[in-house]
Amino acid sequence: MNKVVLLGRLTSDPTVRYTQTGKVVAQFILAVDRPFKDAQGNKETDFIPVVLWGKAAELVGNSCQKGHRLIVEGRIQIRNYEAKDGSKRWVTEIIANGVEFVERKSDKGGTSGDKSEFEQFGHAVPFDEDIPF
Repeated sequence: MNKVVLLGRLTSDPTVRYTQTGKVVAQFILAVDRPFKDAQGNKETDFIPVVLWGKAAELVGNSCQKGHRLIVEGRIQIRNYEAKDGSKRWVTEIIANGVEFVERKSDKGGTSGDKSEFEQFGHAVPFDEDIPF
C-alpha cells in the first residue's frame, strides 16, 4: 500500500499550468514539521514537492497562497529522467488525490466583514501542532 497524509504549509504560491491536452496541474512545496526536535532543540522541517491534477488543482491554484496550511492525501512517486548534461536525476514527490484547507484568509481575520459559517457558532480555536495523533 502506498498512501501518504501530510499536514504542512505552502512555501510559495502554487504553480498552475495546463498540459497540451488541456488537463490542469498544480505543483507546490509543502513544509512539514517533524514531530521531534534535533539535539539542539530546534524543530526540523521537510520540504516535500506535491503534484495535484484536475479540478482540485484549479481550486488550490485559485484559493491558496504561501503560508496557508493544507492536509494533502496521496501517494509517493519516484521517477527519474536524464538531465541536459547526460546525468540521471531522481525525483521524489507526492501525487495528491485530495487536499483539505485547514486555514483560509477569513480564518486569520481577513478584510471581509462577513463572518464565516463556522464563526457564527462560537469562537475560533487555534490549531495546536503539538497535539499527538
